[in-house]
Amino acid sequence: MADEQTVSLLDVLEEDENLEEEASAVLAGSDSDHCSYSKGYVKRQALYACNSCSPPGGVATGVCLACSYKCHEGHDLYELYTKRNFRCDCGNRKFKDLTCKLLPDKDDDNAENKYSQNFFGLYCVCSRPYPDPEDQVEDEMIQCVVCEDWLHGRHLGCVVPDSVEQMEMICESCMNKHSFLWTYAAHLSVCRCSQVTPAEEIKVDDVTDDITEPSSKRRRGEAGPNCTLKTLQAVNQKITQSGAVFWPSTWRSRLCCCCSCKERLAEDGLSFLLDEADTVLAYENRGKQNERPSLDDDPLMSALDKLSHVQQLEIIHGYNDMKSELKDFLQSFAAEGKVVTPDDIRCFFEQQRHRLVDGRSFTG
Repeated sequence: MADEQTVSLLDVLEEDENLEEEASAVLAGSDSDHCSYSKGYVKRQALYACNSCSPPGGVATGVCLACSYKCHEGHDLYELYTKRNFRCDCGNRKFKDLTCKLLPDKDDDNAENKYSQNFFGLYCVCSRPYPDPEDQVEDEMIQCVVCEDWLHGRHLGCVVPDSVEQMEMICESCMNKHSFLWTYAAHLSVCRCSQVTPAEEIKVDDVTDDITEPSSKRRRGEAGPNCTLKTLQAVNQKITQSGAVFWPSTWRSRLCCCCSCKERLAEDGLSFLLDEADTVLAYENRGKQNERPSLDDDPLMSALDKLSHVQQLEIIHGYNDMKSELKDFLQSFAAEGKVVTPDDIRCFFEQQRHRLVDGRSFTG
């Protein structure tokens, strides 16, 4: 029994480390103290929309992590996860009664920002909030890498594969808007949406071998005699153009990079597809590089190894009590629509420390 409890303690600590990594990954590269406006249109950053300042029916706005803390504390905020190529709006002309406390001198408008229903707390083709108080069905929300909207798995119009966190998804609407992507989907997607005749099978394999070469072996942008996309389009095949498409993590490196294709991507506003550092996975990995040492190097783990089973059980009970109280503490912020700041967390643990000291004094 004691051995089982010891393993449980290790599992708890590892789970906490994973949760910390996930939180840090979302906020990777996002400064909690300085407004990101001076950095221009940031390649990818954590964003928030303020329902208090920009309610539905008004003008869409987005603010950076630091402004969500310093300028919109106590406001009703929508967490947008991450968006690409966005410049912080906080305090500009769109905000009638609010001045940015961190960087008040800003242009009236950020013309290159792109907005969607997400900025008003609505998601998916069903245009519902998340979490949805009227929807009791447990369903995963998955982000389209093109429009960056979030969609319910059951509304994608396709079978959701396993391990989607290692893949990218393009929704059906974006696939139809950029119809040439269906050709790539027939050869590169996780679930191939095509039927190739036997006579064309060898041709497809030859072309696929070419486009599946690692990007390091190809000179991106080189205008060769043949365009890979045109070659694929010439293959006699029936492509099923229905539902969202899931792509493996390496699919961007396999896109045709001839001048004609690069121009097409630029015209469609899809140049970011040629940038493998644009992916959310790459963004999160950059954040995880700054994480604390692994559990093997953790002084806490070394100390635990020296404790008796009874002492470890006492730590488990104390940890569970603290975890329950922390959950209640955070839920109170969620109920009021407030953003939890580092100061709030420090205050919570300070109260826990005082309670522990007082308890020891009383029992002593």
